[in-house]
Amino acid sequence: MNQLEQLKQFTTVVADTGDFQSIKAYTPRDATTNPSLILKAVQKPEYRPLLEQAVRDFPALSTADVIDRVLIAFGVEILKIIPGRVSTEIDASLSFDTEANIAKGRELIALYEAAGVERERVLIKIASTWEGIRAAEVLERDGIHCNMTLLFALPQAAACGEAGAQLISPFVGRIYDWYKKATGIEYSGADDPGVQSVKRIYNYYRKFGYKTEVMGASFRNVSQIVELAGCDLLTISPDLLQKMADTNALVERKLTAAEAVAPIDKVSIDEKTFRFMMNEDAMATEKLAEGIRAFCADSGKLKQMISGMR
Repeated sequence: MNQLEQLKQFTTVVADTGDFQSIKAYTPRDATTNPSLILKAVQKPEYRPLLEQAVRDFPALSTADVIDRVLIAFGVEILKIIPGRVSTEIDASLSFDTEANIAKGRELIALYEAAGVERERVLIKIASTWEGIRAAEVLERDGIHCNMTLLFALPQAAACGEAGAQLISPFVGRIYDWYKKATGIEYSGADDPGVQSVKRIYNYYRKFGYKTEVMGASFRNVSQIVELAGCDLLTISPDLLQKMADTNALVERKLTAAEAVAPIDKVSIDEKTFRFMMNEDAMATEKLAEGIRAFCADSGKLKQMISGMR
């Protein structure tokens, strides 16, 4: 078996792309999207019609609402290809507004249901800010399942677990990027700080019995993926999926619930503790802020494209 086939024995493979052809090629169970991936996709001739149709069909809607229709259109098409779930992201500009996240999550699910998609097949992606986590807590009680994104540190993961979020997406590659820049070290294998962060979170969840799924995300190389074999899910870009499909190098299970016995203390999370722990973690604070800015910037580019088509 190639590496991708081996990985699928231990971990649910998720495609991190808005490209339908890539999703078909690698047969993942789930797929994730974000504003950056959708922006990239709609610039391709084969996906441009989805954007054009949304602009044409909803002339009276605001630009932001048209973007939501584009996201839903991509999600509906992706769900025709995969057997599992698609993740659709709330506008990152709402990251510090609990009520706005709740309202937008409900709105997106209503749009999916109007398109004939059951809510169980959709994960609403929300930034792992304190406000976003509180929104997820409410949405989960409504039966609207959430994928907590832009997650870089244990206090975020602990708070998401306490809130009952369906899934978290710790960002391996962006953690690696920060430490590489800070230290000048080319980390690899088990020494990679991003890999270590996900392992710590996975072990924490298993040790304390949280049901929230852990999905490693934002990979820079195959080594990071292989080191997390056994994680609940891994969302992987098409280029890395192809690299894994092209080699038969051994993939061994590295994470198991039975071995989650690391000496980790339970974190008691309230708002003050959360904010202080994040403040003490320069990497997590900087990467969270940077990620929100980047997603906002790409949403802005989508808005400009739509405005130019009206």
